[in-house]
Order: sequence, then structure tokens, then C-alpha cells
Amino acid sequence: MATAREKFSSQLDPELLLKARTLAQEQGRQFQSLLEDALSEYFERHQDQRPRQHVLDAYSLSLEEFDDLYKQLAK
Repeated sequence: MATAREKFSSQLDPELLLKARTLAQEQGRQFQSLLEDALSEYFERHQDQRPRQHVLDAYSLSLEEFDDLYKQLAK
């Protein structure tokens, strides 16, 4: 099922816009996809000062992989 989209209009520094369009093209992506990712990442960084999800995921993996080491270091 496709995600609903809503059109909007805004203004942006021409150099920043060029960089974003160039990056999207280099990555073979649509500009809107790059913009959605950028906004999502921005909101994730600024929500309630909680750690970002990828940080929590890395921490969890670290605990699984190095649990014995952490226990030894805590002694």
C-alpha cells in the first residue's frame, strides 16, 4: 500500500537545493525521498532528547556480543 503524499511549496538556498538534488541523482533516488529521509532524521535527533533508534540498536547488539566482557570489566 502506497503512502499518501501531500504537495507543498517552500524556498531554499539555491546552493543547498543544488546539493540535495545532486545527491539524490548520484544515489539514484527521487528528490522527495531524500527530503523525507532528511526530515525524518532531523525529527528523530530532536525528539525529547531520547537516544536515536540506531544508537539504541547498536547498544543492544553490543550488549549481546560483549556481555561477558562487560561483566568482567565491572568487577
